[in-house]
Amino acid sequence: MQSPLPSDASAHGHPSEEFPEIRLSDELALVVSGAKRRAVRDGDQQIDTAHLLHSLLEVDPEVRDAFPDGGQVARLLGYLVQRSIGYGLQWQGAVEDSGAVPVVRAAPGWSPVAIAAMESGAERAASRGDERARGVDVLAALAASAADAECRAVEVLGRAGVDVELLRKRLN
Repeated sequence: MQSPLPSDASAHGHPSEEFPEIRLSDELALVVSGAKRRAVRDGDQQIDTAHLLHSLLEVDPEVRDAFPDGGQVARLLGYLVQRSIGYGLQWQGAVEDSGAVPVVRAAPGWSPVAIAAMESGAERAASRGDERARGVDVLAALAASAADAECRAVEVLGRAGVDVELLRKRLN
């Protein structure tokens, strides 16, 4: 099966073109671009929540600050870096979709769970009166997916020893 991602992640265009109804902060636009590059580099069929989490941690200092134990960030990045060399290989060729979240629309090359996290992050920003979604909004959406066993970001958070429920409460 041919990947729906182009061979060059830049061919996707600007992140706002994929999520036109979501106004992204500058940091979140960088996160989306980084997640796309990572998916292409890893040879994955879709940009999933683990790609988003990895890029969030790399790009956004506000996201890193959400983890009061600096060791957690290091462990998370360690797991995520290992993704392409062994950990996470079980995910290749599989779509991240638990069926728990109905997807109203699709962004080409994005997993349904990652789309839901982006949209939920935008809703979180709007609920506090912010017109632009930030990285911490998407992190909060990922943490809220704790009940979704198919959310790859939640799996990574758990393996790195992050109490996802505590993280969710801290972000709310």
